[in-house]
Amino acid sequence: MGMREHGSLELSRRIGFALEECAVLNDIASVTLQTAIAGLGQRSRVTANNIANSETPGFTASDVDFESALASAVADGQPGRAAIDVTPSTDPAGVNGNNVSLEDQFVTATKTTLQEQLLTGTLTAKFNWLSSVLKG
Repeated sequence: MGMREHGSLELSRRIGFALEECAVLNDIASVTLQTAIAGLGQRSRVTANNIANSETPGFTASDVDFESALASAVADGQPGRAAIDVTPSTDPAGVNGNNVSLEDQFVTATKTTLQEQLLTGTLTAKFNWLSSVLKG
């Protein structure tokens, strides 16, 4: 469980590399937004898995962290290379050995959804602006 989520990291790298091919879309802001959206997507999947296993005896919840890695990658000028880490939760387990707090997971799910909506709205607005500029 404490392993880096290679699929999401690879997706993040592919986004970065794909954007390098298109000069109009590879500015640091666009790549940062897309990488953050990928991190939030991974958090949504992990949170859904935690909720689905809330009654599974012995299940250990997972957490997703990408914000600090993204900030560091942005500082280095390479936001598309930020790691998206999935780690086991350190919250204490209950009687059945499960450490999922449904209340915490629902808060995380709601917060993540709102963040995704904000970032996708921002990116969409940027693409719409580019589209209108290109159309003249």
